[in-house]
Amino acid sequence: MKSITTLVILGILAVILFMGCSGYNGLVKQEESVNKAWNNVQAEYQNRNDLVGNLVNTVKGAANFEQKTLTDVIEARAKATSVNVNANDLTPEKMAQFQAAQGQLTGALSRLMATVEAYPTLRATENFTKLQGQLEGIENNIKNSRKVYNDEVNLYNTKVRSFPMNILGGMFGFKAKEGFKADAGAEKAPEVKF
Repeated sequence: MKSITTLVILGILAVILFMGCSGYNGLVKQEESVNKAWNNVQAEYQNRNDLVGNLVNTVKGAANFEQKTLTDVIEARAKATSVNVNANDLTPEKMAQFQAAQGQLTGALSRLMATVEAYPTLRATENFTKLQGQLEGIENNIKNSRKVYNDEVNLYNTKVRSFPMNILGGMFGFKAKEGFKADAGAEKAPEVKF
């Protein structure tokens, strides 16, 4: 009788150990998916930062172009590239700082594109048109990368916060991660005036 009880206890412990290992490995796999998605987001932002330098140099070639607009873009690009956030340290504060720096660059680029409208010879140059098209494509890629990242964070957070994984995850230091949020004021529809 004693040996049967021992076997049952050992069997239960083996099942618990197996489930724990499987759960831990699942958390690691999901965390790596989040890290990969984050790296893809950063790669898209880096593509944009690389393109901005070429765009600014092309615009600089236009005579009498507004220097303040170019300076704003250059400064916003420098700030955006200086904010580095590690995938393992995605706190709400760091994500907000990252988003704010990228948002400044987005705003500066929008002002640059609006200002360019007053320069028909610049808009007509093949190089500028090609760079503008590439920038639009990169902005779409950034949007898609952010969505994929948020999807991966959602899956990971659901897993790491669900019972019993929240206990196991807590024991091994797995924490919920921060996703991208809408930019401030995005809930308001833009006002269109004619």
